[in-house]
Amino acid sequence: MKKLLFIYNLYAGKGTLRGRLAPILDALTEKWDVTVHPTRGAGDATAVARDRAGEFDRIVCSGGDGTLHEVVTGLMELSPEERPTVGYIPAGSTNDFAKNLNLPRTLEELAVVAAAGKPRPVDVGKFNDQDFLYVAAFGAFTDLSYNTPQQFKHIFGHLAYLMGVLSRLGSIKPYSMTVEHDGKVELGSYCLGFVSNTHSIAGIQANPGRPIALDDGLFEVMLVRQPKTLLQLQRILKALTNVESDDKGLVTCFRANKVRIISDQDLAWTLDGEYGGDHRVVEVTNCHQAVTIVYGA
Repeated sequence: MKKLLFIYNLYAGKGTLRGRLAPILDALTEKWDVTVHPTRGAGDATAVARDRAGEFDRIVCSGGDGTLHEVVTGLMELSPEERPTVGYIPAGSTNDFAKNLNLPRTLEELAVVAAAGKPRPVDVGKFNDQDFLYVAAFGAFTDLSYNTPQQFKHIFGHLAYLMGVLSRLGSIKPYSMTVEHDGKVELGSYCLGFVSNTHSIAGIQANPGRPIALDDGLFEVMLVRQPKTLLQLQRILKALTNVESDDKGLVTCFRANKVRIISDQDLAWTLDGEYGGDHRVVEVTNCHQAVTIVYGA
């Protein structure tokens, strides 16, 4: 029987996993020889995935997107042939990346998919010397994920982020920068930017005219200028949802496999919703089909 490592975070989301591990393990052990590892703090899932990947044919993680981010980060320290397939049982507050995978709703069904679903390759982003799975972001509201108290997330879920956005509308700050991609240069002042590979960011589901593919070697890049009115803010939200440039110049969107962003001041970045450091110059590169993740139907 092939071997599977199950890494789980009991503190993710609303503590969804507490008292519910038995049916998950039942589903996993039907097809796999399972080893269990509860996370012991920040960075633990990264270290375990990196150090023990060679012992297993699959790693299944359960927690929020941060737990999945840590596992992928650990695997990216290995050569491609050393990376086992990854299964994901989302149990966080927002679970943005899970929305890409056509996963079922209940933990028991999720465990069945993690054990026997269809593995597909996905791209991974390289952000300077760090890795991210689905989004690198700067500017307004991007710190809400890691600065929103966990207890607040437990109570309000996605609403916690929206309440944070509303409290910040009067203090949005633009940043002057140069954005280089595909031989082109974008110059401007932007208050928000995403380099992403996902259909969902902070719970906002994208409905683009051109489909988003997780394995095409391209990022979706969105740069947002400072809104001055509520009407402009509404236009921005529509453009972001459609993943397309706004005809008034409020939002610039393009696809690229490599982006270089140079700011006139330090920018705080988030990677998959976690703090990614302050940077003036970043290079973001798409690592094409770098890991394999299990999808649902």
